Amino acid sequence: LWGAANHDRATGVHRPLLGDVIAVGAVEGTGPALLRAHLDLVSLPLQTHNELRSGLSEASGVPLDNVVVSYSHTHAAGLFSPDREALPGGDMIPAYLAKMQATLGQAAQQAAASLEDAVVTYASGRCDMAANRDFWDEANDCYVCGLNPDVPADDTVLVARVTDQSGKLLALVVNYACHATTLAYENTLISPDFAGALRAEVTKLTGVPCIYAQGACGDLGPRRDYIGGPQAADQNGRWLAFAALSALESMGPPRTDYQYRGPVVSGATLGVWDDVPLGPEREVQVSQFGGSTYTLALPLRPKPDPKALQQELDEWLARQQEAEARGDSIAARDSGARAERARRWLSRVHTLPEGETYAYHYSAFRLGDAVWATCGGEPYNILQVELRRRFPDKAILLSPVSGDQPVDYLLPEDRYGQGLYQEEPSILAPGCLEKVIQAMAERIESLF
Repeated sequence: LWGAANHDRATGVHRPLLGDVIAVGAVEGTGPALLRAHLDLVSLPLQTHNELRSGLSEASGVPLDNVVVSYSHTHAAGLFSPDREALPGGDMIPAYLAKMQATLGQAAQQAAASLEDAVVTYASGRCDMAANRDFWDEANDCYVCGLNPDVPADDTVLVARVTDQSGKLLALVVNYACHATTLAYENTLISPDFAGALRAEVTKLTGVPCIYAQGACGDLGPRRDYIGGPQAADQNGRWLAFAALSALESMGPPRTDYQYRGPVVSGATLGVWDDVPLGPEREVQVSQFGGSTYTLALPLRPKPDPKALQQELDEWLARQQEAEARGDSIAARDSGARAERARRWLSRVHTLPEGETYAYHYSAFRLGDAVWATCGGEPYNILQVELRRRFPDKAILLSPVSGDQPVDYLLPEDRYGQGLYQEEPSILAPGCLEKVIQAMAERIESLF
């Protein structure tokens, strides 16, 4: 996946890549009404992503608009676009995708057939494993994509605890925003990055599946980042796991609200809070279900010229060969990375629509007091921060990188024109992230 890598094929597996499928149905419903799949991949090409959603819909019986697929965005899992098939190792891509789709279809069918009454309880914790990654390099007079210790970062960990009606733990969902880029260009192992150790540690202690849901992390990455060995990915995963387990321990019993009970006169006048069972009105409120996938027309920036991109690719490949011939490994690496940037743009530009707008997709589903949402591309973290600010009494479980792979990043309007890496591959016009925030906020408002 890394342009700076000197290898083409993985040499082994650090931890297996997982795909988790969650089926959700209304309390009074007759079957599943929402299907969410979380995959340990950076993303899939738009056509493959849509084919996967269609297959999951068919396997589960859930309407296509209610099937969402999002990705952990691990950068240690390879690229699967058709233009990679001619490259070393690319011959394995078609068979891998076919097996993946079949396996996930079986998981979707199993999830849809295994519905049982359940209660989902939420708590927020804090983890500073993620940090801002828009760093100004004064010595080289440019922005680089790496740790910026001077800018605060969103450290929210949202944990969803799933139990049966008796309180028995069934599963956990951990929602956290951080690019899965611990393992970088020196790593040669297939890996889910920090999500692997996160899930392993949580499951080891709780005995139930732990599902990782990536958050909006266009400008966030691990503090300990771009490291070759898997130990760092495991360290980051444990860092997040312990924060998630702390949030889990903060929760009260299922089907209760933590409420103020009143004063008790003691040495001081004490304010006593308690876990209060839900009354009939609250039971109805927290059992509400609804939502769908929606489309928003967003303006496009001018598209790059495919002929110019091909010429750029050819020129950088030639420079790479020249550098390799003279034994200059650094120049060969840098030229190869530049060629990779052009290759990726070429792959994307052919999938962009004609015209001046892009049909951008997002989903929002109400599950009682919570919202489970997804959106396409890689938005900056302000998306989830702002939604949670606007709805402080709701649990917002947001997963981006859910299709719309061609749009790439969504930056705040004031971040354009500064030389940030994220602007280079972005195809949406300035102001689009703000439009997405407003559209999702209005949709969430309509669900309550």
